[in-house]
Amino acid sequence: MLKKLVGVTTALALTFSLAACGGEQTGGSSDSVGKQVDYKIVGIDPGAGLMKLTIDEVLPEYGLDDWKVVEGSGAAMAAALKKAYDKEEPIIVTGWSPHWKFASYDLKYLEDPKGIYGGAEDVNTIVRQGLKEDHPDAFKLLDQFKWEPEHIETVMNLIQEGKEPAEAASMWVSENEELVNTWTEGVNKVNGEEFKMLYVAWDDVIASSHVVQNVLESIGYEVDLIQVDAGPMWAGVADGSGDAMVGAWLPTTHADYYAEYEGKFEDLGANLTGTKLGLVVPAYMDIDSIEDLKE
Repeated sequence: MLKKLVGVTTALALTFSLAACGGEQTGGSSDSVGKQVDYKIVGIDPGAGLMKLTIDEVLPEYGLDDWKVVEGSGAAMAAALKKAYDKEEPIIVTGWSPHWKFASYDLKYLEDPKGIYGGAEDVNTIVRQGLKEDHPDAFKLLDQFKWEPEHIETVMNLIQEGKEPAEAASMWVSENEELVNTWTEGVNKVNGEEFKMLYVAWDDVIASSHVVQNVLESIGYEVDLIQVDAGPMWAGVADGSGDAMVGAWLPTTHADYYAEYEGKFEDLGANLTGTKLGLVVPAYMDIDSIEDLKE
């Protein structure tokens, strides 16, 4: 199978390449959607299961042999989307919910009649083996950490509006005392115990990780929040160099990592449900299904 991954390292490179596609608006062009976007789907980091699923399954299953998925990051994807949206130009991105972009722009998921992206995913909390014995109060808090998409989207929007992640987390925690109390119920205060949390630089995971850091620190932990890629995040919890992560997208996005390290971590279950994966376009584009990408 032809390699469908094009490496791009910065948001500038992404947006430049998209601008080079021609800039014709979907509504005013007789060209196919593929020609309008140069047969490119703007993706995120290559370690994401969403990328692997799109490249290895969605493109071949829908017969999109001429299409490519542009490799970048969540931030680069968002920058490319904003540039295209502001000019009402066509663009297709790999997308997921919850994400602040759905609050900022009028977007829609392309229908997936083959069901390759599956149904809603969960975001799980994964901790290292032995955490319950070493840090029982952190373990209990993490085990009780549950919230809804509207909660995390509030934090994400605060960050998108210019707040630092730690500041956004602090604001949200102070305004949601009743929910936070359910996380800390039965949890004892500690005295400066060190705790390492690993996270990937995805907008939702940044938000959730900083919120959990804030609450852990409120009960006396000294939390070292360490940003890594998805692979090292899983490897770090599996080998014990990291204590926990709260951004494990399952059963699809992180399926390969889960299988690779299974038996070397403890899965505390979902902290967030009702997520979604797929291909996303602006609502002004005259396209509704992945099947419409075929000429």
